[in-house]
Amino acid sequence: MRIGLLGTGPWARMAHAPALSGHGELDFAGVWGRRPEAAKELADEYGVRAYDDVDALIADVDAVAVALPPDVQADLAARAARAGRHLLLDKPLAPTVAQGRAVVEAVREAGVASVVFFTTRFQREPEAWIDAQAAAGGWFTARAQWLGAVFTTDSPFAASPWRRERGALWDVGPHALSVLLPVLGDARRVAAAARGPRDTVQLVLDHDGGASSTLTLSLTAPVAAAGAGVELRGTAGVTELPTGTETAVDALTRAADALRTAAATGTPHPCDAAFALRVTEILAEAEGLLEERAV
Repeated sequence: MRIGLLGTGPWARMAHAPALSGHGELDFAGVWGRRPEAAKELADEYGVRAYDDVDALIADVDAVAVALPPDVQADLAARAARAGRHLLLDKPLAPTVAQGRAVVEAVREAGVASVVFFTTRFQREPEAWIDAQAAAGGWFTARAQWLGAVFTTDSPFAASPWRRERGALWDVGPHALSVLLPVLGDARRVAAAARGPRDTVQLVLDHDGGASSTLTLSLTAPVAAAGAGVELRGTAGVTELPTGTETAVDALTRAADALRTAAATGTPHPCDAAFALRVTEILAEAEGLLEERAV
């Protein structure tokens, strides 16, 4: 599979470029970025072509990997899908439901494969745990905490405009939902949403399976308090999400494998654009409740 990278920021450099370059079954064809000088620098590092024209890159490949802000990703993903290119995307799929739906419609109409990279879902130990708990069933309640210190450290993502605008709900909320939804079922509704310190958000969800879940999300946690965890309680007792030992590059390599399989078989991956759209819908519902409370 010949694949191109759209994006040149920290995540493209830390995860996408090394994963695509090091994958034995991918032909890493080139890089496009909104800043041509950054695209050239990254492309030169990996010995691939830097593209000035995004449509030229799309025309030269079978698939695109996207490491761009959600609003830019959504528009380019739909554009690439309409050109018949498979999609390896990042979360969140889009900043609005309408933009997310446009991606899903383009994927469906073109018959291309899509995989959205929710990191935890592509790490071996967490993935196996999620599958096992979904099969076990009988869950009564769950508690998810995704507490980042992006804005309280010198994180390379601290200057990200979209993260500063949308906060933890849209950045780490997708990670928590990607674990909870396959185990507890779809969220019938966001029962409650409240703001905590700085960008911290707390949600309560009702799930199709009858369980409820609570989520605490933040990018401004103290360094000593940062971390992620999910606890389930039900008829089988209590269990916690194991910590993934694989790097982001390892996980992204597995996501690329999933895209190759989906493209070859025509069978959608569980973390496809349609699933990511559902996550976007839940985030938008929660954001609406938060805005109502702020009035």
